[in-house]
Amino acid sequence: MQKLISYPLSFIVLILVLLTLSVFHPIQWICLNVFGYQAHKKSVDYLNFVLLKIVILLGTTFKFENRESIPKGVPIIFVANHQSLYDIIMSIWYLRRFHPKFVSKKELAKGIPSVSYNLRHGGSVVIDRKNPKQAIPEIKKISEYIEKHTRSAVIFPEGTRSKDGKPKEFAETGLKILCKNAPSAYIVPISINNSWKLVKYGTFPYGLGNRITFVVHEAFAVKDFEFKEIMQKTESAIVNGIKI
Repeated sequence: MQKLISYPLSFIVLILVLLTLSVFHPIQWICLNVFGYQAHKKSVDYLNFVLLKIVILLGTTFKFENRESIPKGVPIIFVANHQSLYDIIMSIWYLRRFHPKFVSKKELAKGIPSVSYNLRHGGSVVIDRKNPKQAIPEIKKISEYIEKHTRSAVIFPEGTRSKDGKPKEFAETGLKILCKNAPSAYIVPISINNSWKLVKYGTFPYGLGNRITFVVHEAFAVKDFEFKEIMQKTESAIVNGIKI
């Protein structure tokens, strides 16, 4: 019954999302090419704010817990489980003061209005998951970027989205490169809950009435631990904060 009810609402939401992405694409171009980085960043922030507001039509609510505990004035490596594309949208809006950049798969860097443009020009990096040799220098690049500019990187070490909320195995390579090349960074683990339910039926229709929560866990400095401990502490915090 919920799936049946979702069709008309999802159609409206889909049209509004596509319209928003199309409108903000030229806005991003103008902001970046005429006014520079800060203006472009603002346009991306508000693009994602509007996308979050649209999904409220589905009865979706958003909660970002413990954001005030995130360290300020240092590079940050946000590490989270991955359940849907809305993980990225929420991260961009709620973590906007930290200038989050993403390690993203190359498929998202072309063909999607606004999204692809931001990935290519906003400081994020795109990797080919089938070509590890290509991925290493790209992740190194974003590490050096956040170290230099005191900004943040967001990485989803599962590598792909969980379709049922259950965490997949965490890969070490990406996080290891980030830590090595951003030695003054702090790790901030984040547990994401219920965003998978938005896409539980696939691409269409959307799931209804979901409460999506991001839980920020205690941060710690990369320099204070060996990588093995970093990986263990990070994965443990994230997994323990996931509610199935």
